[in-house]
Amino acid sequence: MPERNTVFDVDGKIYSRLAGANRLKVSLSEVSPLFVTAVLAREDVRFYEHKGIDWKGILRALVHDILSGSAKEGASSITQQLARNSLPLGGRTLSRKLLEAMVAVRIERQFTKQQILELYLNRIYFGTGCYGVETASQAYFGKSASQLSLPEAALLAGLIRSPNRYSPLKNPQGAAIQRNVVLDRMVALKKLSAAEAEQAKSVQITAHPKRLPFIQENYAMDAVQRDLNQLLTQDQIDNGGLFIYTTLDAAVQDAAQRALETQLTKIEHQSNFHHPLKANYQPPESAEGDSSMPYLEGAVVAIDNASGGIRALVGGRDYSQSKFNRALTPANRQVGSAFKPFVYTLAFAHGLLPGAAISDGPIQPGEIEGAGNWSPGNSDGKYGGIEPCSYGLIHSRNTMSVRVGQFAGLDAVQKVATTLSLAQNVPHGPAIYIGSFETNLKDLTAAYSIFPNVGVRKQAYIIERIDNQQRHPIYRAAHISVPALDPSAAWMTSQLMEEVLTGGTAASARSLGFTLPAAGKTGTTNDYKDAWFLGYTTTLTCGVWVGFDQPATIVSRGYGAALALPVWTQVMNKAAQHYPAQPLQPTMPIQRATVCSISNQLATTGCQAVGTAYDIDLPADKVPTVACEVHGGEQMPFAQQLQGLPEKAATLPGRFFKSFRKLFGGR
Repeated sequence: MPERNTVFDVDGKIYSRLAGANRLKVSLSEVSPLFVTAVLAREDVRFYEHKGIDWKGILRALVHDILSGSAKEGASSITQQLARNSLPLGGRTLSRKLLEAMVAVRIERQFTKQQILELYLNRIYFGTGCYGVETASQAYFGKSASQLSLPEAALLAGLIRSPNRYSPLKNPQGAAIQRNVVLDRMVALKKLSAAEAEQAKSVQITAHPKRLPFIQENYAMDAVQRDLNQLLTQDQIDNGGLFIYTTLDAAVQDAAQRALETQLTKIEHQSNFHHPLKANYQPPESAEGDSSMPYLEGAVVAIDNASGGIRALVGGRDYSQSKFNRALTPANRQVGSAFKPFVYTLAFAHGLLPGAAISDGPIQPGEIEGAGNWSPGNSDGKYGGIEPCSYGLIHSRNTMSVRVGQFAGLDAVQKVATTLSLAQNVPHGPAIYIGSFETNLKDLTAAYSIFPNVGVRKQAYIIERIDNQQRHPIYRAAHISVPALDPSAAWMTSQLMEEVLTGGTAASARSLGFTLPAAGKTGTTNDYKDAWFLGYTTTLTCGVWVGFDQPATIVSRGYGAALALPVWTQVMNKAAQHYPAQPLQPTMPIQRATVCSISNQLATTGCQAVGTAYDIDLPADKVPTVACEVHGGEQMPFAQQLQGLPEKAATLPGRFFKSFRKLFGGR
């Protein structure tokens, strides 16, 4: 008999068992006689009389098949069903039916009636991944098969012919109809009085499912099951006996779940939190498994940088209350400021430098191409003057980021959001510069892993390998890696995101006890409806989202640093025990250059005179090759000027100065 599918963690230890052939075998003496009677009444009333084939039933079925012109199932004895469910006898054809009958005769010669019935009751499928009466009894009613009552026994017997369709968990009305059919059949066969049947029919169907041993029911297993459904056929999954090797790290998974619950409970007890508390939630009896929750929710995803393997995935606070997987669901949430690093990376790839002078003033009407009078403000409601470009990312300034996005180009920004699989339909408008589009946490976290991988995107995955019952691999992860962002530009952005954690919007990480070398970015959406933090060390990238299933302001001034960052620091501190963090180092040659903050070209004595010259360490291929054409004067010398630069190094595009007039807010 097929066994359960076994799930292993990244260390090769058993993490869980998935419903494939989810079976608990029992002897016939451990099954309620009421259930045995109900099954015989429903499936094979002449079981103890025939020798494997119910000839009366077969004849009736053959006549029906001939008259209807098709070969349909009908009148198979329990022994024939056992043959069909035990051996690969082919499809639904007349020849299969004859073969099935011959195998049934051999089974009857080899086994006693009691043995056949016991094998049958342990093998048949009862829906919801349950094989065998003991598994079904525990799964649906939370009790052993020996304790089944009459209405419960009749209900389970009624499931056999169409277990998924009439599952009492999903279709209690349909299950009740089938139960009553069985009860009526038992009355007709004088196995039950009419009064007993009516009393059993009056019992309301109330499933009391029990968590079966060795089965982890959490969001990570939901993700594994989703991938299994994509990788294998339903027959392969249901037959079971598979060995599924995942990328999950049990310690990191547990740390992520605990950190999320700890932080969200803490938020709920803030004086400015005015929403329902999880502790007070009472699930309604009619609640769907994937329904949204009224209380504060969150999600966590952690990905191994070297492989793309998902080490932890938490899609909510309580899987037993809500199966809605917020880490994966395509329902999506606005990404907000968490998208800004990709905008800056594109701008750096197009020639902008971190020290370039950018206006932090209000966006002027008509200033941003295609935006009309759109004028997004900064989250603190304040505006500054001219600041280095780096300031805009480190402190998450909206006005500066929109101007940087204008330099990067709307088409390029839209394309990278699509290429990174952040969204299928990214809007073509400047609002995307500050993340006004929707994505999910897994895809955004995977996109962030590009930065520690210096521009290379590694496909995130959760199943490493699947072996069949004979321990032969039937699937292996592809380990797909593709260049996604300019490596040098990605490293320049990564440097700035290190400063986010030391002196920017996430500087509070240090006070939360996080001191490892890392980089990251906060994210907050309009009206504080979503709080994000995504960050990475050399070994691990982790993303955190906090919000409500039905978007609403979490708390006033509920920034990503205040709500999501504490979860991230706890997870990353715990993960560092298994994934030690090293200083983030460049993988390309670095040169120090003196450049002009206005022209982004090599600084001259004229630049020095007006105070726009500054020193900066740049990837060699990002060092400008011509002197500033704005301020004149002689080019200032620097020690390693152009040493080892590739021949393809070129001057900035001709549209540069026009673009900078826009960066300055039209000035």
